[in-house]
Amino acid sequence: MFPPNSYLCPYLAAMKFEQYRIAEGIKTSISKLGYKKPTDIQFKSIPPILKGEDVLAIAQTGTGKTAAFAIPILHILQERKIPGRQDGIKCLVMAPTHELAQQLESVFKTLGKHTRVTTFCIHGGVEQQPQIEQLDKGVDILIATPGRMFDLVSQGALNLQRVEILVLDEADHMLDLGFIKDIRDLMRFLPKKRQTLFFSATINEKIKDLAYSLVHNPIRIQISPKDPVAKNIKHAVAFVDMDDKRFFLEGLIKNNEDKKILVFVRTKVRAERVKKALERVQIHADTIHSDKIQENRERTMFNFRNGELKVLIATDVSARGIDIPNVEYVVNYDLPETSENYVHRVGRTGRGSQKGQAFSFCSAEEKEMLAEIEQNLGKTIQRIDMTKQDYQDTLDGSEENPHDWKSLIEEAEQESKKRRKHKKKSGK
Repeated sequence: MFPPNSYLCPYLAAMKFEQYRIAEGIKTSISKLGYKKPTDIQFKSIPPILKGEDVLAIAQTGTGKTAAFAIPILHILQERKIPGRQDGIKCLVMAPTHELAQQLESVFKTLGKHTRVTTFCIHGGVEQQPQIEQLDKGVDILIATPGRMFDLVSQGALNLQRVEILVLDEADHMLDLGFIKDIRDLMRFLPKKRQTLFFSATINEKIKDLAYSLVHNPIRIQISPKDPVAKNIKHAVAFVDMDDKRFFLEGLIKNNEDKKILVFVRTKVRAERVKKALERVQIHADTIHSDKIQENRERTMFNFRNGELKVLIATDVSARGIDIPNVEYVVNYDLPETSENYVHRVGRTGRGSQKGQAFSFCSAEEKEMLAEIEQNLGKTIQRIDMTKQDYQDTLDGSEENPHDWKSLIEEAEQESKKRRKHKKKSGK
């Protein structure tokens, strides 16, 4: 393949996947998915990965980052694989959350369906033994969350000594979740001679320092650094009092009943409270956060993906890298705790070539956070203009009377009585 600054670059940019020197089985899978030409991040990443280079790639969400490393990795391992011989795990892909790990597994299996390359995913929240049994059968590509991976390594059930390619996907989020020591410890179990790939939508000094400590003369790739929010996403902010947010969310949902809406809140407790508030006005919604057992999380995500569930309320555990089809609206019910998470949240809509919209509710207490987000974006987010009458009409249009404080207090007292009764019954 030619270097990016080659005079043939315009020709290569126009190349279709069928013209790439990759395994025919992978081309078949790409064709079945309906993809004809690579996205920018794929065009710039695939050639150096195929050449064995280390890569540090930063690109907006929804630009095809996963396929950018999955396609060349599958080709490399397909070319090296000896039929009928299991030779240990050749590629390790690290992901910060269960949901992202499962999504990565799905992409690798879909693209590698017509190859001899096998892919398997391990994560916490489920029994270890079936995972150990599958590993014993032989796996070429292992996708893992840090916790479960280290559990199996420490038990001697997982050997990483034959890994040739390491991928850290959404590596900055792994650092946010406190995995920096785990990532450094991981290097003790991997061969020093390997190919290392970093892929993420954002980067800061901490992740940059880690990246350069683990790679060797990496190819640096950055797509659209001036505006981290994809151009096909329209995003705006409305100034709403904290106690009134539920009424504005109700209005948005009821005006778009056939749309798929992803709502982000700051905490697990907030997620459940917003769900109850929606239930009071006859809106069905579900939640996803780290307190929910893995089986429930998987069922909820499945229902949201296939459209059976229209409104999903999530914490930031679901913001990173999750590719949910046809999300028309993202709502920041609470502004995120970091400006980087704003990019990841709104990036859940407008995936690929689709258009999407994102709305943020900003209370007086959150204006400082809004200023930090805008500083990170390098521009002001569009304001939703509302007159006092518009604001009041939204409150008055709610099925839950915003001024009926008596009923709300009574409901809170009833819940408190139920909890006291439960504690007394359980002897706590």
